[in-house]
Amino acid sequence: MIPIILSGGSGSRLWPLSRGMFPKQFLSLCNKETMLQSTLQRMVGIPDLDSPTVVCNEEHRFIVAEQLREIKIAPSAIILEPAGRNTAPAVAVAALAALQKEDDPLLLVLAADHVIQDIAAFQNAITQARDLASNGALVTFGIVPTHPETGYGYIELGRPVDRTAVGMLINRFVEKPNLALAQQYVNSGSYLWNSGMFLFKASAVLAELATHAPDILLASKLAMESATVDHDFLRLDAEAFTACRTESIDHAVMEKTANAVVLPLQAGWSDVGSWDALWEVSKHDAAGNVLHGDVISEASHNCYLYSNEGRLLAVHGVDDLIVVNTEDAVLVTRRGQSQNVKNIVEVLKLSARREAEQHCRVYRPWGSYHRVDAGKRYQVKRITVNPGARLSVQMHHHRAEHWIVVSGTAKVLHGKEDLLLTENQSIYIPVGEVHSLENPGKIPLELIEVQSGAYLGEDDIVRLKDRYGRT
Repeated sequence: MIPIILSGGSGSRLWPLSRGMFPKQFLSLCNKETMLQSTLQRMVGIPDLDSPTVVCNEEHRFIVAEQLREIKIAPSAIILEPAGRNTAPAVAVAALAALQKEDDPLLLVLAADHVIQDIAAFQNAITQARDLASNGALVTFGIVPTHPETGYGYIELGRPVDRTAVGMLINRFVEKPNLALAQQYVNSGSYLWNSGMFLFKASAVLAELATHAPDILLASKLAMESATVDHDFLRLDAEAFTACRTESIDHAVMEKTANAVVLPLQAGWSDVGSWDALWEVSKHDAAGNVLHGDVISEASHNCYLYSNEGRLLAVHGVDDLIVVNTEDAVLVTRRGQSQNVKNIVEVLKLSARREAEQHCRVYRPWGSYHRVDAGKRYQVKRITVNPGARLSVQMHHHRAEHWIVVSGTAKVLHGKEDLLLTENQSIYIPVGEVHSLENPGKIPLELIEVQSGAYLGEDDIVRLKDRYGRT
């Protein structure tokens, strides 16, 4: 059995913490581990489990690789999507890759951004589903609802598969209902939440795609046939994959196949799709508040209060609010309304606001940079270069840079010269000068970069040589 971890979501309803370049699956929202790391580690102990395959956006490839490295998990593949096309194409390419590695393995398809509190119940459900999937069923895990939820799709239960099996046939899939209809579903006892988790043979899901979505299967095959190996990554052919239509595996296959089976699951599951959902799965104080970071709450009840980057958040005399305080944005909304936060993200995108995609700290394969200050014709960044890492050999048409080493050792290519700089030393890089920066030491290199010029955008980088395959 191969775990297939789908890590392509944007998590826009958890803005401003989740953003395009660093979405929720890479955040530590419920414990010290990130959601991706928790997804991988909750499978430890399942027998006959192969190394995982992760499918992610190519922009996130180094984040995925680093987070797997931190928990000492070596993937069988990290498949890079040039663009998001929902879960059907992602499952298709993962199944095709799995067949190249194994003789028709079972695929355990999981989202990278779910919370499951009862790990034993989760693992037991997978054990129960194996026989069903091995016999050709396409198993989905349906969550026994705890309340009327309008943010999830539902599955209407049919009759049991047989007298001994735990699985149930599926009468129909239902889109996200209104509150009154959701209440009817919960009261009936005949509906489960659609979790988006699956177990099936690679050959079985590909056969169903061939029947019900042959265009998606063809595009996925073309993308795999022309895929290239890039370091530790499998890079899908961009032209073939982006030509594929966007579709979920639910709509493409599960709602149409005659072989779908649902297995009820009670394991403290949540897709943490909104701030309301995160409030529900988090630890509350005596007043019903969830407090994260440097927060003072007085005479307030049932709130979710989050502050990071060392900024104090103080609230008094408020109830049922969500307040998320980050370095460059503050969100205030009422509990029960947080599903609509994604509308703010759309407004930001239409306005081309940086806050839709990036935090003040931006992660790169060599480390990260943190935007400290910016104004007309200047920008200040704090740069961290990991031990042994190196920025690309590059030049800029419109800006000059001044580097000041705070700690560590910097190896600098400056034109044709190689220089070593240590703490409190600095160097000036004029406009048009070929340059590079490397950390040859054993500790992180920290420096302050001051940019000045007529244009300071990140696209004013001409990469001449790059060990990470960027252009």
